[in-house]
Amino acid sequence: MLEKILVVEDENSIRGFLKINLQRNNFQVIEAGTGEEGLQKAFIEKPKVAILDVMLPGINGFEVCQKLREKFPHMGIIMLTAKSQDMDKIMGLEFGADDYIVKPFNPLELVLRIKALLRRIEENNDNTQDNTIVEFYPFKLDTYSQKAYKNGMELDLTPKEYLILKLFIENPGKAFNRDELLNAIWGLDFIGDTKIVDVNIRRLRTKIEECSSAPKYIETVWGTGYRWNKNEQH
Repeated sequence: MLEKILVVEDENSIRGFLKINLQRNNFQVIEAGTGEEGLQKAFIEKPKVAILDVMLPGINGFEVCQKLREKFPHMGIIMLTAKSQDMDKIMGLEFGADDYIVKPFNPLELVLRIKALLRRIEENNDNTQDNTIVEFYPFKLDTYSQKAYKNGMELDLTPKEYLILKLFIENPGKAFNRDELLNAIWGLDFIGDTKIVDVNIRRLRTKIEECSSAPKYIETVWGTGYRWNKNEQH
């Protein structure tokens, strides 16, 4: 069965261009010209990956991304951003996107990113078969359901945030640089930039720290990256 890819793009020429290239690579393409139409089709078709333009009539790409992430936590989401709009890239990641690609882009690059994202989704699904509990009080991770808890309360984490938390808890005290985190969470074949690491760390801190501006658990290692404070268990 062909993998379903949702393309939400209001410009007919770009949407048609994407459709042709994705179909040539054996993907089933679901098209939408507005954010509202994209959400409706996503809820019916349940695609593995969604490609969202940022600038859409009605509901914009960020809102679509947020709603898709809430409904489909394991869906792959790639944002299409304008060349000069760095803030669009950051905003997309803040709203739960897995990756972004800048217009104009090489269709081969987009196909490679989709394939890399699909591989990571499958790897994450395979990892859930290991039915174990990982603990670092007050945190507990259920690796089968990929759910995380703090003081018994479930945390509302994206798949990437869950994997980052799991990596830290399994390696307390180890300093990870951004490239190591990028390779461990996004895969060796990820071709975006390391900014995605900082955005996801910031999002994760807001969900697990009492004060995200003065984190107790995820420490910044200046000039290197981040580490889990192994002395914070109590």
